[in-house]
Amino acid sequence: MGTAVAALLLIFHEVTDQDGLYALVVVAYGAGTAAGVAIRRGLSANPAFWLFDGAFALALVLAGGNWRSPVYLLALTALILPATAGPRWRGVAATGAFAVGYLTVALFTGVDWNTLDTTPRLESFSAHLSLPLLLGIGLAYMAELLRHLDRERVRSSELALEAERRRLARELHDSAKQRIHAAHLVLSSLPGNGTGPAGDAIALALGELESAGAEMDSSLANLRSVSGETTLAGAVRIRAARLEAATGIPIEVSDDETSLTGSGVNHAFHIVSEAMTNAVRHAGPSKVVVSLTVSAGMLSAVVEDDGIGLPRETPWDSQGIRSMLERAEFLGGSLAVTGEPSGGQGTQVRLVAPVDSLLEQAQ
Repeated sequence: MGTAVAALLLIFHEVTDQDGLYALVVVAYGAGTAAGVAIRRGLSANPAFWLFDGAFALALVLAGGNWRSPVYLLALTALILPATAGPRWRGVAATGAFAVGYLTVALFTGVDWNTLDTTPRLESFSAHLSLPLLLGIGLAYMAELLRHLDRERVRSSELALEAERRRLARELHDSAKQRIHAAHLVLSSLPGNGTGPAGDAIALALGELESAGAEMDSSLANLRSVSGETTLAGAVRIRAARLEAATGIPIEVSDDETSLTGSGVNHAFHIVSEAMTNAVRHAGPSKVVVSLTVSAGMLSAVVEDDGIGLPRETPWDSQGIRSMLERAEFLGGSLAVTGEPSGGQGTQVRLVAPVDSLLEQAQ
């Protein structure tokens, strides 16, 4: 809109001796910067681009030779990105710098101080000077308010999800798990349950109940989220200790990170938890090794075992692996599952995700 207004004013109002060329440059600048931001999204958060955008806009005002330039409205659009794409203080600072730059351009083009004696001219000059400040500060304030509302919306959704997960975990523990335990006790108390066809059937049923109980424990652990007071490494160590106690398979956890906390690490925790559970349940390993490292702003979480390896047809469509892939994608990271098919070389699950995405989810 700023580009269109400037072009129309230049067409119907003589400003310079080269209005045609001037209008062409204005249109190229307006369309070019808009297209650049649309194509390369990173430009909107690049301070170097903000500086270029504002400087070129002021240069166009200067080229018009008058502080009441037809491109003034277009020049003001250079405040949009710095005022909305970063913290509020950065937007206010950019606005102040633009206002000082515009005042310098106005003085350089020549302000007829005699004409400012009249009220309309004085009001016009004052409005031109104050409008960048009002616009930039207003945009910065509204952008900060919207970011705050968005964080509150995300936090409310996370709290609601957490409450629902806790409710499901409580109901599973108090109802389904207790029924499985009761059925196991009933079958175990039957006389002569170790001999004959009936004994074999009872033994099979007991085995199925034990497996169901183990899967129930795994599901309950996955439903419980990492609390704000527990680090990712701490939560993984707790889960590893419980799996080791239940299966007797040693699980070693090594880490060099201690600061990742809050709901933002839940996705990473559940990926690691699912990988450990799959290893001890299906791979038959002698041990499982978990490694958590942070380097160059990236979290690397690796779960390795020395078990039987992957099946020849990896069940990528299984609910567990599909959930792991979805969580990794949500974090903006990647998940790799590798291993020799039934070759006894074990399996490796590797998650790589930017730390910023984990922390942003927690804010």
